[in-house]
Amino acid sequence: MSHQDHDASLRYRLGRTLRTPIGITALTACLVVALVAVFGPVLLGEQAARVDTDAINEGSSAAHLFGTDQLGRDIAARVVVATRLTLRLTLLATAIGVGGGLLLGVTPSVLGRRLGRLITAVVGVLVAFPGLLFLLFLATVFGVGSTGAVFAVGLAMVPPMARLVQNLTASVAGSDYVSAARILGVGRFRLVVRHLLPNIAEPSVLFAAQAAGGILVAFSGLSFLGLGVQPPEYDWGRLLNEQLSRVYVNPVAALAPGAAVVLTGLMFGLAGEVLAQAGGRRAPRARETAPPQPPVEASPDRGSGGEDTAVLRAHDLRVTFPGGRQAVRGVSLSVGAGEAVGLVGESGSGKSLTALALADLVPHPGRVTGTLRFDGNDLRADPRLGTALAMVFQDPMASLNPALRVGRQLAEVAEVHLGQSRRQASQRAVDRLGAVRIPSPERRAGQRPHEFSGGMRQRAVIAMGLMGDPKLIIADEPTTALDVAVQRQVLDLLAEVRADSGAALLLISHDLAVVAQVCERVLVMYGGLIVESLPVTELAGGAAHPYTRALVGAVPTMSTDPGTELATIPGRPPEPGGTGGGCSFAPRCERARERCHEDAPPLAGFGAGHEVACWYPVGAPAGAVPVEITSRGAETAS
Repeated sequence: MSHQDHDASLRYRLGRTLRTPIGITALTACLVVALVAVFGPVLLGEQAARVDTDAINEGSSAAHLFGTDQLGRDIAARVVVATRLTLRLTLLATAIGVGGGLLLGVTPSVLGRRLGRLITAVVGVLVAFPGLLFLLFLATVFGVGSTGAVFAVGLAMVPPMARLVQNLTASVAGSDYVSAARILGVGRFRLVVRHLLPNIAEPSVLFAAQAAGGILVAFSGLSFLGLGVQPPEYDWGRLLNEQLSRVYVNPVAALAPGAAVVLTGLMFGLAGEVLAQAGGRRAPRARETAPPQPPVEASPDRGSGGEDTAVLRAHDLRVTFPGGRQAVRGVSLSVGAGEAVGLVGESGSGKSLTALALADLVPHPGRVTGTLRFDGNDLRADPRLGTALAMVFQDPMASLNPALRVGRQLAEVAEVHLGQSRRQASQRAVDRLGAVRIPSPERRAGQRPHEFSGGMRQRAVIAMGLMGDPKLIIADEPTTALDVAVQRQVLDLLAEVRADSGAALLLISHDLAVVAQVCERVLVMYGGLIVESLPVTELAGGAAHPYTRALVGAVPTMSTDPGTELATIPGRPPEPGGTGGGCSFAPRCERARERCHEDAPPLAGFGAGHEVACWYPVGAPAGAVPVEITSRGAETAS
């Protein structure tokens, strides 16, 4: 999507907003104030400066609408002439406040943890300090005069603006599309300009416009106290000071500059509301990378991908949170080139967190340890994945930036990693949208995510992953919340993508029926561990772990008798990190014995391509236990 298209769309939304009653009012007020500021000094400057000793301190009359001052000068003309200086100084102070607030508000989300905390703490202290005292302190520091007042009022606005921006960017910076941009290697400046600022535009613009009204009042207050504009210059605050002593004699002379301050402040508020509605997006902490862990020597992989063809290997993968709680407790897996592997389990079993760990997306304060190798590279030493790994999240709206058009978001991948021009990247984005069977891809590329249906958004996220040349696609619950027909379309699309690109697939789901349609091998997770690995062809009748059997029994099929009672698992899954010694499934397992509560079973061989972590698996001879793999090529009985 070109800049011209974006500008045209913005002009359209702005024009539509200006046709509303609030837009017409704001536009009229802005035009009137602007005309007064531009032409007032030209037309009435001489009259405002003319001294008439015969008309000193006169009241309101036909010749002098608001009366005259102590030198016989026309007060109405002076109020009009003062508009230009008042607005100029107010806008300068607003620019200082908004610029400083954006800088201090955004930097904690893109800087390191310590420096970000320091900036946040400083802003918090300044916000806690009474605003009026802070303003007077700054005015004393910068001295009397227009320049000092501009800096004092502008810097006094920085802390509240920075606090607002920090709160807004905290939620935006934790979004999936920001995490994806970090993985893609998008620089800090582009991350801020492209992904953070557009999504906090509406509340920021509205706050800045309303703050401009407050700055106008504050600046007028300083001039009223004699700390702002100095003679022979004058603004509305200084005029109010000059006429305050006559408020009981000629109240119009004192109220005129005050009314100008109030009405112009309202104008700023209306203008901010119009700009926010026309160009903003309502959107509400940045993930801080855990310190790199020294790589450990990988143990042999058990995946069917094979030693030479595995595109992804993880060994003893653990995700730890404060307090020592481990939500993932030592997962080892491998995915071969072009292989489709399913990762299943109940909610809370650690599936999605394992996927985030594989993509280096675990949010702070989670800490990932273990060995991770992707395409032959150690991800613990160099977490940059480029376009070799594509991630399809459960909620596509969290993966797509609501402030950008879909085509623009896809094109950014090609621009950053493939070095393509803006036009080439846009053409590739349209091509990829067509490849995932989105109708009218040229038109759809110019639309925003909210204009897509749920299934089309999921297709767009898949298309984003295909902008490069992915070797692995991690799909985290890609069919959740979609109807059956759309689910089938998404699953067929994933199968086509695998066939066309040769990419491997790691499909995460709690739905065994979905996994059975797409995958060749199934990994079953429970309590942060893989408890069984088996070919998908053995899932229905050859599962050995009681937990896997219960999952299979809980899924009805077309041939299931309507009167058949489906399998249920008593009890509740363990809390993350809440498992003690022994098998984590033992409290819910009908086959559990004393040993199950004391010793944790290892993942051990149970036939060709089949492993199970159970002391008493289903289908084993009475009294037998599986064999433990203790070294490559050697097996011993447990």
